[in-house]
Amino acid sequence: MSIASVSLARSLEELSLELGRSFEEYGFAVVRDHGIDPDLIERGWAATRAFFALPEEVKRRYHQAGLGGARGYTPFGMEQAKDAPVRDLKEFWHVGRDLPPGHAYERFMPPNIWPAEVAGFRETMLELFAAFDRTGARLLSAIAIHLGLEPAFFDDTIRDGNSVMRLLHYPPVGKAEEGEVRAAAHEDINTITLLLGAEEAGLELLSRSGEWLPVSPPEGALAVNIGDMLQRQTNGLLRSTTHRVVNPVGEAARRARYSMPFFLHFRPDYLIEPMEDCLRESSEAMEPILAEDYLQQRLREIKLA
Repeated sequence: MSIASVSLARSLEELSLELGRSFEEYGFAVVRDHGIDPDLIERGWAATRAFFALPEEVKRRYHQAGLGGARGYTPFGMEQAKDAPVRDLKEFWHVGRDLPPGHAYERFMPPNIWPAEVAGFRETMLELFAAFDRTGARLLSAIAIHLGLEPAFFDDTIRDGNSVMRLLHYPPVGKAEEGEVRAAAHEDINTITLLLGAEEAGLELLSRSGEWLPVSPPEGALAVNIGDMLQRQTNGLLRSTTHRVVNPVGEAARRARYSMPFFLHFRPDYLIEPMEDCLRESSEAMEPILAEDYLQQRLREIKLA
């Protein structure tokens, strides 16, 4: 068996078994024909490159201390994977959900900020966020079917969820300290992650047998993985797999790498508790926890809160 590569143009019933099996074994799948407009994606890449090309002092104006990197700019070398001894070799920008004034979740989701130096940045990124959101909901419907649930099971769990789109820049690899890589081995905090930009070699997952396996989607396809929140809800049936981004060698080490993960989250007040159908005699039920409490716990572990 290998990581599934499925077309989201097929019916959810057709692809759910193949997708679910891949998530159970590897925690990852490749998703083609995902419905996000290629022209929109290209506009997103152009705006991303334009922002990270700005001078360091300009970018740092958009760093907001005390927000755990939830919005705006996080400088190079600030994030550090849980239990990793050294920093990650990356910088990034976060776009979150825009909420109307007075929304019940306003205290959990600060307003977005936007770089004045990049024309069209706000419009492009909000459009991309909405497209990722729709595609993520469709994928969760396929996962629900695999779990024997109604396709709409997850709709309410993610309504106005605390999802985040990350624009990632890995600069050319210079002189790195021992053990420093673009992204050290980690698991994602959220429900599911949808990743654009994984065509270039570097993304690897850790298999059950302890091997690092490359994840290499075709141009424009998504790499999709299960996050810790969904792993908790399925009591480990769907795997939140350890993964990393290793440093390239040769010519690739002299050029920057960009990627765009969308971290789809449950709504902040959703209680994550194991599904009865996922409880097995050999496993102990994971403790229930509110999505917001779990998020803050994990952000502290990676030194962003």
